[in-house]
Amino acid sequence: MRFVDPKNDIAFKKIFGDENHTEILISFLNAILDFKDDNKIKNVKILNPYQAPKIEELKETILDIKAMNEKNETFIVEMQRKDLNNFQKRSLYYTSKAYIQQLDKKKDYSTLKKVYFIGIVNFKIFASKHYLSKHLIINQENNKQELDNFEFTFIELPKFKINKNEIDKLNTITEKWIWFLKHTQKLDLIPKEFENIKEFKEAFLIATQYKWSQKDIEIYEYMTLKEYDEINAIETSFGKGLKQGLEQGLEQGLEQGEKNKQLEIAKTLISLGDDINKISKVTGLNKLEIETLIKNSI
Repeated sequence: MRFVDPKNDIAFKKIFGDENHTEILISFLNAILDFKDDNKIKNVKILNPYQAPKIEELKETILDIKAMNEKNETFIVEMQRKDLNNFQKRSLYYTSKAYIQQLDKKKDYSTLKKVYFIGIVNFKIFASKHYLSKHLIINQENNKQELDNFEFTFIELPKFKINKNEIDKLNTITEKWIWFLKHTQKLDLIPKEFENIKEFKEAFLIATQYKWSQKDIEIYEYMTLKEYDEINAIETSFGKGLKQGLEQGLEQGLEQGEKNKQLEIAKTLISLGDDINKISKVTGLNKLEIETLIKNSI
């Protein structure tokens, strides 16, 4: 059994933005925001449910998850894998925009409800050693949260130190969700520690690409290849002279990175029992290359 990387934009939205499995998002939000008892979210309406985009649409920045609970509070959840040096400002922009959009033409400010922003990043952004941090608007004089309609929570995955083989160290649902995000793509089976938790069982099932459409799979693989190529090209370019490295490294990185990733994708599809024609269509490999992979996997 193989799992997708939940940090991939499409996979993340497939898992947490599924209208038919809102219990996954509810569990995640309650855990990360530490909602307990009467504060627990019971229902959510996903405002931007997943729809497979066109490849050209992937060039545009889109919010990963936007949802509303039974109190009409808004929740924005965004996954960011690459450090673009502006994530904090983007979080402020998205949150303030969602807040303003609640107003109708009458501008009845009393109707405005709280907006929560949860940012999950695959890099470090704050000096603190803690992987989860909450940011509020606080009155400096009395240290009270008197402006409470904005709340920001950030999860910095590199600071989460419980590795793939240390499941026994996971003590809370919060830790389990962050472990899921960070390590799922490295697994071969659903860990027994997660099997009896409905929300996780559903999340792992979606992460196997079970019931994904062919279009969804192609978009996931496209985004994976695109990111791999960018990283490979950058790493290659830094090993050469600046101008020459940027030119040669980009070209070589794209070529070699694409080939390596195509092979990995093909191996995954072979393990899932897909036929050669389908694998060739998804990966771009010729039939001889695929047949060779099949022989080597036997």
